[in-house]
Amino acid sequence: MNSVHVPNELSQLLKENNIQMQLSVPQLVEKILARDEGTLTSTGAVRVSTGKYTGRSPKDKFIVVEDSTKDKIDWGSTNQPISEEVFTNLYYKVLDHLKQKEEIFVFKGFAGADKKSRLPIQVINEYAWHNLFVHQLFIRPTEDELLAHDAQFTVITAPDFKADPAVDGTNSETFIIVSFERKIVLIGGTEYAGEMKKSIFSVMNFLLPENNIFSMHCSANVGQEGDVALFFGLSGTGKTTLSADPNRKLIGDDEHGWSSNGVFNIEGGCYAKCINLSEEKEPQIFNAIRFGTVLENVMLNQESRVADYDDNTLTENTRAAYAIENIDNIVEPSVAGHPHTIVFLTADAFGVLPPIAKLTKEQAMYHFLSGYTSKLAGTERGVTSPEATFSTCFGAPFLPLPATRYAEMLGEKILEHNVNVFLVNTGWTGGEYGVGNRMKLSYTRAMVQAALEGELNTVETVKDEIFGLNIPLHIAGVPDEVLQPSKTWQDPQAFDKKAKELAAKFQENFKKFTNVSAEIAEKGGPVA
Repeated sequence: MNSVHVPNELSQLLKENNIQMQLSVPQLVEKILARDEGTLTSTGAVRVSTGKYTGRSPKDKFIVVEDSTKDKIDWGSTNQPISEEVFTNLYYKVLDHLKQKEEIFVFKGFAGADKKSRLPIQVINEYAWHNLFVHQLFIRPTEDELLAHDAQFTVITAPDFKADPAVDGTNSETFIIVSFERKIVLIGGTEYAGEMKKSIFSVMNFLLPENNIFSMHCSANVGQEGDVALFFGLSGTGKTTLSADPNRKLIGDDEHGWSSNGVFNIEGGCYAKCINLSEEKEPQIFNAIRFGTVLENVMLNQESRVADYDDNTLTENTRAAYAIENIDNIVEPSVAGHPHTIVFLTADAFGVLPPIAKLTKEQAMYHFLSGYTSKLAGTERGVTSPEATFSTCFGAPFLPLPATRYAEMLGEKILEHNVNVFLVNTGWTGGEYGVGNRMKLSYTRAMVQAALEGELNTVETVKDEIFGLNIPLHIAGVPDEVLQPSKTWQDPQAFDKKAKELAAKFQENFKKFTNVSAEIAEKGGPVA
């Protein structure tokens, strides 16, 4: 089939009588309740279930092999190739499926708060609650912007359409397929709304670097003096907790671009984890869950409709999707200047990385490429062997280009803007998991605050003999011995053994970066 007909087919779909275009939040909530897609909670949020899939389906995500992208994409298990023929056949099937529906919902908006580089998008949904989700997660246009809106990328979701792998060429009934030439993301067979958010992030991770803009999987905030900070980190490292600072305004909690003008949020909302959420621990998120918020897979009291955030009956991955305006302490619009400080967060369950270390440019690129944290082998009592986890650039599942492309951009930005970069370990101290203790949050906050305020730029340091990291000797509010992990272990030999074990894992993982300069490999990583 000739791909030039695809946009015409899409334009035909949008002329159908069943189109519900750019509905407001109240209109969408009414539709959700009338269509029995969700339940109103005691705070006015809408509670929905994502059915059988309560998280992303990475094995079902593909990129179409096309002339303009085939030599640029980092093909492999993350960016799986699929043919134009498979995409086109599925595309027409999904369009036919949607035409039969009584209603389909369309949202027009933007990805990217910087008006010079933002991407006009439209999202076509089979479900009203999916349309409310994208209304909250992407940037909403003004009336004038809507009149001039010309979508440059379209997301089409059809959860009720299940693929037949034997016929359709997919891995399962689920598919998430990106075509950069046709500017379409096609999603079917899954109700999990996060696929829409992360698909557009993946698209931006391809498009922004092409325009010399560094795309990043990080949170960002700004101080009263205009000093911008970025927080990179995988799940469980404290990224959300540490970037939510009452003395600093939030730029965004997950996805950003860094252009020649500064940093900007890619999104217009937040997609916060809800498991064990409490007003005491995370008041900003707790109080953001109100009318218009989408609550995914959260259990409710059937009579009061009060959410039970401790209940993981359906999944640990319970979520709340809300507009960023639901957070009080934010930057509007979500743009700011160039970062002064970058923080890489890791939760080291080996208990051997220092709680904070200032990185050289080579070390920053090395640790950015490594994207290290550790997950526990299990939650049952007695487990003491953590598993090292490396997620390239702290966002491997969403990076279409080779990792070195993003690392090189980071290195250029660090040099150009004289950025201070710190590695912060929010994991274990005094021994590995099962022996030592988790780093006190009060200590971590004190260290991060010292880094942000420039107190660590001239402080006296000592060099770690195994990882080659420069560790501050004194930080106000943190005991000196805590700063040097070897001094917190009772058995120095056990510490050396465990530290060398982790260092070897770093070195083994880094071997996959065959086209990285020898200088980064030699000066950036462990020295023993």
